[in-house]
Amino acid sequence: MNRRDGDTCSSTPDDSLAREERRLGWTLVAPALGVVLLVAIAPLAWTVWESFHHHDLRMPWLGRSFVGLANYRELLGTPRFWASLAHTAFFAVASVSLELILGLVLALAMQRASRGRALIRATVLVPWALPTVVAALLWRFLFQSDAGVVNAVLIAAGVLDQPVVWLAGTVTAWVPVILADVWKTTPFVALLLLAGLQGIDPTLHESAAIDGAGRWRVLTRITLPLLRPAILVALVFRTLDAIRVFDLIYVLTGGGPGTATEPVALYTFSALMQNLRFGYGAALSVTIFAVAFLLAVIYVRLLGADDGRGGSTT
Repeated sequence: MNRRDGDTCSSTPDDSLAREERRLGWTLVAPALGVVLLVAIAPLAWTVWESFHHHDLRMPWLGRSFVGLANYRELLGTPRFWASLAHTAFFAVASVSLELILGLVLALAMQRASRGRALIRATVLVPWALPTVVAALLWRFLFQSDAGVVNAVLIAAGVLDQPVVWLAGTVTAWVPVILADVWKTTPFVALLLLAGLQGIDPTLHESAAIDGAGRWRVLTRITLPLLRPAILVALVFRTLDAIRVFDLIYVLTGGGPGTATEPVALYTFSALMQNLRFGYGAALSVTIFAVAFLLAVIYVRLLGADDGRGGSTT
């Protein structure tokens, strides 16, 4: 009995201190949790609830009846949804791949610059600093069929015999869309990769050079493996942005010609704001969120696996 009382007395100060720390932690986190609940969780919950109802403002007399998974079954059976999903996947793969390659080249160049580093980095970030609408209008002007700079340059170089109506072709319309996104967001990827490059110990490269390793071998055997966490972080940000692309394509092509360049976000906008089908549009919104959340979970697990591998290697 005395031993139990002694154990209780000896553990009481630690337990009380732990409770106070937990209470303080929850007190400090509570405002942030409240903001997240108000800004993110509540709208998401409302959207999920809306997706289970038939809510069409074109026929308000029907009310807002509960239909269960009917909206989800409808979108899964709609060819336009699958086409927009394929357009989103193509845009994400093409743009993110080019951005990672060009961002790596740009980051390596900025790291090796010995003079004017601040000016070079500020200049590189100019496209990323521009609003997306401005960038889309700029590239729309460049690819105009009659007065576009791209057609004028290609005709003067002898590549084309006559102007190409870029934005009117189902295939050619993707060229300005992808190039505009790559031009605008490659500096952001380069900035993330540059931060990763600066975290690599330079003595590793010096030792490899002394051992006679060439630049390509140093890049593939030392730089890229150590840069893997930064590459994954850039991949997470850019992929999640790419699957939610809206404003760039809306301004540049409007999803056209027809629906040839329409991503899921633009299809959702059409269902919500043009056709006024709030229930069906909410189901589309929940689907986009589910895809983005699934990709985020996969990337986070890859990052966690990479950290564990790096820790064991070290």
